[in-house]
Order: sequence, then C-alpha cells, then structure tokens
Amino acid sequence: MVLSEITDLSTSRPAMISPEEALEIVLRVAQRLPPVTVPLHEALGMVLAEDIRAPDPLPPYRASVKDGYAVVASDGPGEYPVITESRAGNDGLGVTVIPGTIAYVTTGGPIPDGADAVVQVEDTKLIKDALAELKRVQILVQARKGLDIRPVGCDIEKDATVLKSGERVGATEIGLLATMGVLMVKVYPKPTIAVLSTGDELVEPATTHLSHGQIRDSNRAMIIAAAVHQQCRVLDLGIAKDDQEDLERILERAFSSSIDILLTSGGVSVGDKDFVKPLLEKRGTVHFDKVRMKPGKPLTFVDATIKSADDIVVKKILAFGLPGNPVSSLVGFHLFVVPAIRCLSGWANPNLSRVQARLLQSIKTDPNRTEFHRAIIRWKVNDGSSSSGFVAESTGHQMSSRLLSMKSANALLELPATGSVIPAGTLVSAIVLSDLSYAAINDSDIALHLTSAQPESKFEHADANKIAAEFRVAVLTVSDTVASGAGPDRSGPRAVSVINFASEKLGGARVVKTTVVPDNVSEIKDVLQRWSDIDKIDLIVTLGGTGFTPRDVTPEATKELIERETPGLLFVMMQESLKVTPSAMLSRSAAGIRGSTLIINMPGNPNAVAECIEALMPALKHALKQIKGDKREKHPRHIPHAEAAPTDTWESSYKLAAASGIESSCSSSH
Repeated sequence: MVLSEITDLSTSRPAMISPEEALEIVLRVAQRLPPVTVPLHEALGMVLAEDIRAPDPLPPYRASVKDGYAVVASDGPGEYPVITESRAGNDGLGVTVIPGTIAYVTTGGPIPDGADAVVQVEDTKLIKDALAELKRVQILVQARKGLDIRPVGCDIEKDATVLKSGERVGATEIGLLATMGVLMVKVYPKPTIAVLSTGDELVEPATTHLSHGQIRDSNRAMIIAAAVHQQCRVLDLGIAKDDQEDLERILERAFSSSIDILLTSGGVSVGDKDFVKPLLEKRGTVHFDKVRMKPGKPLTFVDATIKSADDIVVKKILAFGLPGNPVSSLVGFHLFVVPAIRCLSGWANPNLSRVQARLLQSIKTDPNRTEFHRAIIRWKVNDGSSSSGFVAESTGHQMSSRLLSMKSANALLELPATGSVIPAGTLVSAIVLSDLSYAAINDSDIALHLTSAQPESKFEHADANKIAAEFRVAVLTVSDTVASGAGPDRSGPRAVSVINFASEKLGGARVVKTTVVPDNVSEIKDVLQRWSDIDKIDLIVTLGGTGFTPRDVTPEATKELIERETPGLLFVMMQESLKVTPSAMLSRSAAGIRGSTLIINMPGNPNAVAECIEALMPALKHALKQIKGDKREKHPRHIPHAEAAPTDTWESSYKLAAASGIESSCSSSH
C-alpha cells in the first residue's frame, strides 16, 4: 500500500498526498474572481477580461517613414519646387502635390494628397537660388510607388482585435490601450490576502531583547513580502498566541473581512497546542493536511465557506495553513499559493515555469518524500568543453529551519523520492521562483527558454493534455555573436512569438524546443539531426547564417541532412522578402524534409522572420499533415489567375504584425 492510500482513521482524507495531487486539488478548487473595471494605470500585471478592438486605424493617415520629400513617383529624378511642408502634428496646410512638385515631410508626418512616395533627404540635393520664389530640391533617385509610406492601418486595422481576453497586461499592452484611447479596462482583480503568524514563542521583529524561548517572527514579514511581490493586497493579522479562543477570534475577524485567501503559519502539526487545523476545519472542507514533500509536509488546505444570516453561501475563501518552519512556509507559498493567486487572477496557465538544469554537485535524495531542493540556476554558454544549458548549484545545507538556504535561491529542484544519490551532471527539473537575471544569466537565452522550451511537467494542470499541440516546432538560432554571449538573440523570441500566436492557423503548432549554436556546420547538423531523428519534431525553423559571408553555413549544414528538397517554400519566402528589400535576392536558404520533419532556413533579421513565417502560413498546415502521412490532406484548390482577387501588397505584409503587435517592416529593412 502506498502512502497516499493510508487514511486518517478520524476522517476520510488520505493521511498524506503527493505534491502533484495537492496542486491539482488547489487548482480545481480555485476559481477566478469576478472581473472589475479599473483605470488604465491600475491594469498593469492584471489579466484582461474582455477583447480589446481598435476604434481607429493606426496610423490614422498615410505617414512618412523618414525625413524627406513626398513626390509623385512617376516624375522620376529631377529638380522640383517644394510647395509645402508636412510635419508630425500638421497636415501640410491642405496643399495637394501635383506632378512636377514635391513637399517636405518629416518622420511621422502626414503624406499630402497627390504624393505616392517619399524620397529620403539623403537622396536629394538642395538647390540654392536666392531669386527663386519657392525652395527647389533635386531628386537624385527613381522612387517606386509606396516607398517609405506607412499606409492607413498598416500597424493596426480599424476594428481589429488588438488584445484578447485572458492576456496579461504588461507595459506594451498599456501602450496599446493608450494608443486606442482605452482609459478604463475590464480585468480580473488580484486577490486580497490575510497573513497570520501563530505561536507563543513569537515576538515582533522590532523586539530588541529576546527572553528565553522567544524568537522574532520572520514568517509574517516574509509571506507578506511574497504576496506583495505577486501584486496582491495584504491584510496583516499580526501574531496569535497558542490559545484556542484568541486564535478563533482572530480567524473570525479575518473571515468576516473582504479577503480571498487566508495564510497562516504554524499551528498545523500534531502538537497539543496546534489549533489552526481544527479551527479551519470548522469553517469549510479540509482537502488535505499533509503533503508528501520535503520541506513542508504539515500543510493544510481548506475551502472555507462564508454564509449570510439566512445560511446562503456568499463567498468562498481559500485558506492555507503553512508550516511554522520558515523555509517550509515559503516553499509551500511558492508551490501552492502562487498558482492559486494566478488562478483567482484569471491566468489561463497558473503553473510555475520549469526548465531542465544540470547539477553541479551530487545530491542525495530523500527515500520517502519528493524533495524541493533550494538552488541557484544560471545559463552556461557553450565553452567548447560542454554544451550550453542551465546549471544548478545547491544553496547548501537544506534544513527547513535554515532560512539561509533560501537566500539567493531562484529555483527549486524537484528531486524524486528514491533515497539514492543523483550524480553531478544529471539533468533535473527546476521550478523557477524568480527572475533568473539575478544569477548573471544570458538574458536572451533565458527569455527564449522560459517562453518556449519548458519541459513537460508532472505539475501541469489536469486539463493540460486537452491543449497539446498537434505539431511540435523547434527554433534554432545560428549566430556566433549570440552563441558567444556577445549579443542578444532577437530573432529567436520573435519566431517563437509569431508561431505560437498563429498556432491555430498552423494547425495547433507550438514551439517546444529552442537553442542557439554558432555558425558551425557540425554543431548545426548535430542539433538538426537530434531534433529530427530522436525528438521527432514536426517543423524546424533555423534563423541566420543564410547570407554570403564565409561564416554563413546554415544552408550547407541543412543540405547535408535533408532527403527531399522543397523549393516552393523558398520561392514564396523570396517573393515576400523582395517586396521589402532587393537584398533578399542574396539569401541562400535551403528547405527540405528529413524523415517526418520539415526543415526551413530563414533569415536572421527579426522582421524578415515574421514576414517569411506569415508568407508560408497558408500552406504549412497542409504540408505538415502530408509529411505525417495523411493522404487525405490535399493541396488547397488552385484558383486561376483570372479568378483570383487582386492582392493588396501591404495587407499581406502587415496583417500578422497588426494582429500580434509585432514590429512591422514597413519602417525597417531586412
């Protein structure tokens, strides 16, 4: 009989349950709070409770990308009079540019009527003529129609859904809301949390002289700080002595206040003065009171019911009886309270982020309980002797009363209950507690791995399997600069963002793996072969290394591995990129199929990455299904050119960027 099957004879509850079972119960019981409407400046960090649509297009007028001259493109090079000026904030005084005239425009300024292109100042020459009535300028280049003009709505189309319900509001989202004139935002509120410490031995931290047997209360200050860090409002209930009447009075006051979560520390074990658990049980359902984990075994979770005078349930409060040992208390807060806070706050996925980390020293595991070992994890860049990846360093002695073991810890290593020694160099699952940048990590690699390379976790919510990706995608950034840590990876996160945002259009594709390698044929091939042959990734997108320099070797590495070429994909990417820059013709990309994996080389420029992915989107889902062997999947019906609707070149370039908030290439080149 396993431990979780042994029951407390006085109740029907299991005497001890696993951490996985405990978290699943917490997330099942926790329900998001009713939405509220808050001012724009208060929405930061909250989750949207409604879709946000654009009331106006952005830009609302044709705008100049550069300082220069608005011209009629068909006029060509030559000398022209400047008939008006159009600066950001004015409309050029309503003057129309006609053939044979030009207008001066500044970056962001409206394009005067009649003009259909902008020639940058660098491609012009001012003609100095003191007798001329109007300033005259020589245009030195032939402009093409639409050059350096941002069309109306090229960033955001009118009525487009810019933000969706369920998205968290960050600084960028605040900017988008302000751009659209949204001053009041409907969001899910953060919960209000009450924090109470219990114990006769506890005194306030301000106590100067400790009597024999007294200790300063660290748990309350620590848990309050942790709750504030989660942007919650906190009610400090102080310290309760180990007196049943006193404790019951304080709990009654807490339950009658406007709180959503109650956190107590201490008084939940089996001592004759541990009154917290029985008092909580009087107010609701005790779902568990022991968790098979180290530290933090004596942890109680109660779904407390608040009723009106006529016995109608008006509210539910989640009550957590955290252990008295400081480390146990904080570990329990991270593992169970933080996901509960996120659930109440409307997060779609309230689970903590996870990464795989390689142990720097051997660790002996507990034989009976899953151990959450405090550690510092950091990103180690490939130094020639070992590959890149997260490494984990223990914070030392792990006694649950030793708060120093939490100092600087940014992760909990989840170690199985085997009683054996896990040797140094072993990959283990690490639960991320805080910003990894505190551990001197390569920022670009951290961002990339946290957003897209979290390994499958036993802690996932019970419904997680329902949203499993149909197609698994991996993104490989090829760059000497990024691999050496000399510069950030901008293309990798952009590709992850575009693919995951367009998941539905791509048949449920999601990025599951990412990494960075230098411009080296052998290292590129190693990753591509492992992802194709072992991990069975459906689509691999490589970024960078497709140009003319001697170090651009991504196509060579790819061609050595692919079994069947797919030239049509390259043609479409080239066609789309040439709309933006003639330099696109210099791309040497390769694409093809290896086994059941499609491999596509893309440029290293972030904007080009977004454009190429968008260009391939209409066919990628069909391609991936066919590669999987679905013979029923046919190519989309061919529409004769005569029947096809005319193509708006701007629409295809900006639709995805406008929808996802991705920077558009209408203001930058590849």
